[in-house]
Amino acid sequence: MKSVRSDAVVIGSGFGGAAAARTLCAAGIDTVMLERGGWARRDDGDWDEREILLNHRYRSESPLMVRQYGDQEYQPTPANQVVGGQSVFYGGASLRLRENDFVGWPIDYVDLESHYSRAEQVLGVHGQAGEDGTEPWRSEPYPHPAPALTPPARRLREAAERVGAPPAKIPLAINFAQPERPRCIQCVTCDGFPCKIEAKNDVTTNLLLEAQRDGLRILPGSAVGRLVTEGDRVRRVECVDKAAGEPFAVEAGLFVVAAGALNSPAILLRSNLPDQDGTGALGCFLMRHCNAVVGYLFPFRTNPERIFHKQLCFTNFYDDYRDELGTAVGIIQDIYTPGAEVLRHFAPRGLGAVARFASAFVQNLLCIAEDDPQSENRVTLSDTRDPFGHELVQVTHSYSRNDFRRRDYLVSKARRIMRAAGGLVSHVYAIDTFSHVVGTCRMGDDPAVSVLDRDCRVRGVANLWVVDGSAMPTSGGVNPSLTVAANALRVSQAIVGNSD
Repeated sequence: MKSVRSDAVVIGSGFGGAAAARTLCAAGIDTVMLERGGWARRDDGDWDEREILLNHRYRSESPLMVRQYGDQEYQPTPANQVVGGQSVFYGGASLRLRENDFVGWPIDYVDLESHYSRAEQVLGVHGQAGEDGTEPWRSEPYPHPAPALTPPARRLREAAERVGAPPAKIPLAINFAQPERPRCIQCVTCDGFPCKIEAKNDVTTNLLLEAQRDGLRILPGSAVGRLVTEGDRVRRVECVDKAAGEPFAVEAGLFVVAAGALNSPAILLRSNLPDQDGTGALGCFLMRHCNAVVGYLFPFRTNPERIFHKQLCFTNFYDDYRDELGTAVGIIQDIYTPGAEVLRHFAPRGLGAVARFASAFVQNLLCIAEDDPQSENRVTLSDTRDPFGHELVQVTHSYSRNDFRRRDYLVSKARRIMRAAGGLVSHVYAIDTFSHVVGTCRMGDDPAVSVLDRDCRVRGVANLWVVDGSAMPTSGGVNPSLTVAANALRVSQAIVGNSD
């Protein structure tokens, strides 16, 4: 088997992996990054709704096997893979968890605050502090101001203020102003799409680019199988070069796993690591938020200019269930309406033509509800193997009664805002993607219910860390991306400090 040698290996190139690689490389540590996907193409196809949302242009050869909503069998579900991970497809929302969200974590908000500020700087976040009554304290201002509201967002703001729910601007990792890079042209292909002009600040435009300048070697098309240990240390990671179909290994002194909250536990499970058998924590406590989109039909065209308007969030009720349930409720965000072709595709039988016509008269709000960490929601390994000989990721998930309760509370708030804006007829549909998935290798103080220590080192393994969303003990009520990046900056700083 061909072997590559490096000081450090980072597995995965999303928010966590990119932040860790940037810190390691800046410290002069020779680092190799392994990524299953290839580079985003950044062409017209990346802004084609049919190509991205229906044909799944960046579909992995290794589907997820998912059992949810009471299914009896696991169903193959497509998953994206690309250099930059989910940052390439997210819509830029960059919110911090609130101080109370860290109850049950082995760290507090104060331990992460400076790293939040650093993450906002490197991701180029545009925001406006002081509008959101639930936002936590900050030591530094946002690096860039929030852009002016576009007409669809202004309509929602005015409606929300009339019903006593004034919104705040969503902090966005999108380049609206900096002249040295392509600036956002305010199109509607942001959530779910790679940015063709690279105006969205996904990690390929900042963290990975900076790391490459400091020597990071990215090996795209590398399907990681397992880690090989000797005693209490990882010695190498075994992979398959997808293009050549040949196995290879990377040997190193430090290993950082950041393949996402579905693939990271799968890699650890394949690896038979010390101290992981019998704890019952590895792969468990999967969370993904309990989300729904509230769509309303209006008596007028809601966005005739087809302009970007994911600009507002509603957080007034974030803590309404905190005393009773110990968790946040969550937030509501403005979100774009899919194009006519996509709505026609997903419409009930016989209503495709109606949905296509009505798309111009629809506006939506996204409800993001915190979900409970349940041990039964988990990642395991399937008996079925992918083309590279690796067991497929198997996901079992169901929502709790309180998950639905939080979601439905947000839906009721969204309905009130949309009716005040002029909405006539509503439709609510559940979001069952895993774009916000966290929790499957959680950090904690109790080894019985956590895989990682407070610095995200895998228990029983001296040179292995996990720095993606799987480390989060709870999901909070906001997009986890900024928290993943901030925590990876925190942990990788500690790795560098202990590597001398």
